Amino acid sequence: MRMRRVATLVAVLVAGSLLTGAPNPSAEAAGTAAGPGDSSSTGSPERLGVDLDTVTIPELQTRMAGGSLTSSALTTAYLRRIKTVDPKIHAVLRTDPTALRQAAASDARHRQGRARGPLDGIPVLLKDNVNTRGLPTTAGSQALAGSPPDTDAALVTRLRNAGAVLLGKTNLSEWANFRAAKPTSGWSAVGGQTHNPYVLDRNPCGSSAGSAAALAASLSQVAIGTETDGSIVCPAGMNGVVGHKPSLGLVSRAGVVPISAEQDTAGPMARNVTDAALTLSVLSGRDTSRLGTRDVSGARDVSGGLPEEPARPGTLRGERIGLWRLPSLGPKVDAVMTRTAERLRRAGAKVVEVTPPYQKRLAELEFPALLSEFHRDIDAYLDTRDGPSDLAGLIGFNRTHPAEQTCFAGQELFEQALAAPPTTDPGYKAMRAELKDLSRRSIDETMAAHRLDAIASPTNPPAWTTDCARGDNDVIPSSTPAAVAGYPSLSVPAGSVNELPVGLLLMAGDHQDGKLLSLGAAVEHRLDAWRAPRYLPSVGPDAAR
Repeated sequence: MRMRRVATLVAVLVAGSLLTGAPNPSAEAAGTAAGPGDSSSTGSPERLGVDLDTVTIPELQTRMAGGSLTSSALTTAYLRRIKTVDPKIHAVLRTDPTALRQAAASDARHRQGRARGPLDGIPVLLKDNVNTRGLPTTAGSQALAGSPPDTDAALVTRLRNAGAVLLGKTNLSEWANFRAAKPTSGWSAVGGQTHNPYVLDRNPCGSSAGSAAALAASLSQVAIGTETDGSIVCPAGMNGVVGHKPSLGLVSRAGVVPISAEQDTAGPMARNVTDAALTLSVLSGRDTSRLGTRDVSGARDVSGGLPEEPARPGTLRGERIGLWRLPSLGPKVDAVMTRTAERLRRAGAKVVEVTPPYQKRLAELEFPALLSEFHRDIDAYLDTRDGPSDLAGLIGFNRTHPAEQTCFAGQELFEQALAAPPTTDPGYKAMRAELKDLSRRSIDETMAAHRLDAIASPTNPPAWTTDCARGDNDVIPSSTPAAVAGYPSLSVPAGSVNELPVGLLLMAGDHQDGKLLSLGAAVEHRLDAWRAPRYLPSVGPDAAR
């Protein structure tokens, strides 16, 4: 049943994308796939026959099925683009030396009429905290830079089985931003600093920084990110792409460097909702393992809420959306939300203003719970890898390796996690139970009171200037309710503030991923907010105020 419902959603989104294209790119975006540098060496439309900035997976598959495009040509175009463009943004840590062999195998399947599905031959970048057999997986830390993992993460196995071309690994905020009290997002000791492609001195946000920046720069068709709270959706918003944080348990966590099994999930990132939905259809499957502990998602059918007849992309009439404004993100972001609400209303949606309850209490409880969970889960993961065997050993490693201190030296979160109560402690258990209850009620009660199909809020402020000495300026509360509840969320481009993208975050109820993606496709089509980055060196210190 789950696969039939996912297939229905995918079919509707694909039909919409083939009829209307990706989110109606502006005329000036056509032909900009090469970005900075010589277009002849970066897979330009003239050489490939497609615009890498705007082409969708269904369009690529139509071309491959007809013989006018091969996966080998597409993969070569992306590899050339990485070589030419990535030195400006430092999003890709390494490419997979087998990528062209993977593409050639896909081409053979297409010629034989044996293509495995929508991702067969499609290049995918993986965040470098997702285990890949024989390819380094470091979480950005020198401590894991020795021997690669012996096995693939479960989601990587699913991608390989679907015929996807694993193009390489993306940089991330080291240890998924769970090391220092004042980290700098997009920095790791392994990969250095990733830059925002829109304005290069600005930050890419969140721990899936490299995945989002790579997509904004059109270095891959899709990418995989991971999130505990905000690390898919904030980079997506800040880099002007789409990011979907799935419901907890919909995508397996096995083989992904953890923070917390109670909140962690991998998810798809793309330049349009159709591609994200197609990628989710490959990634999804009930998570039944977490390094020897119970499946915290619960033994339930993950298909709940994946609709039999999802709304056609572009249709918003009759949808009820609650707008959570978050004025703390500034008047320019609020102005983007006002324009967004007006466009959704003109499309026939009912937009009402809401304020989900319990947010202060969630903010008080989440971090202490994560400390206990991180100690438990990182010890279990490190036991599977060469290098430090536990959190205490990792702390010692960082103290004695200068490369780990080149942007910031702190590892306060590691030290606090080492001293945190174990997850067997009654106080911890009460805290996590309250978190789960209040986070779910904050969404469920708000949606029920206003009869909503989704809650919308700004995903992010305009990107702040990257500064190792100061650290991030990232108090962004919109991602927390869905992240703590284990509910799905989806960021789509909403607009920009002085060249800096702002996303619209959509949230829905438990395992309503299909409904949310369908609604997100309609919102994306109506807002038509995506624009290609211009790789500006700076926009001045006051641009985001």
